[in-house]
Amino acid sequence: MSDHGTVTRKLRVTVPSPGCLTVLLAPIVAVLIASVVLMGMHHRQQRANERNEADALNRTAALAESYARDALEVSPYPPGREAARRIAEQHDGRLTSYERSGDRLATTVRFFGEYKDTSMFGTSYSRAYRCYSVLFREDAHGEPHAKTITVKNCDAV
Repeated sequence: MSDHGTVTRKLRVTVPSPGCLTVLLAPIVAVLIASVVLMGMHHRQQRANERNEADALNRTAALAESYARDALEVSPYPPGREAARRIAEQHDGRLTSYERSGDRLATTVRFFGEYKDTSMFGTSYSRAYRCYSVLFREDAHGEPHAKTITVKNCDAV
């Protein structure tokens, strides 16, 4: 009773039981664990996709070297536009420019490499591409040589 003769309610602070805390915290902990696992899986998939794309781009470099080697072996040297186009297509490439002057031949070829791109929803196949400028010249002894250079901006070609 209070000083004025009325009944007062006393506030009691209670501590929830340990079982109640477990029921409240268990879903939160489960969601946190699941999100950490999913983030880890996503990170691993991204790294694998980046490795696969890098491997595909490395294959394009090998294709460019192979194109240059085959173009040097064409008789008569230097190859004509159609011969260069055919050789590029044999190496999964597309001839984008052909410039010939005297004993020089400069070609630009876009090479493609396919790779697996995985996500949580499945696997798809993607294409990585890179352009190479291949300059063919004859040396002082009349022997043809090729120099392959990576083109920085392949989108404009």
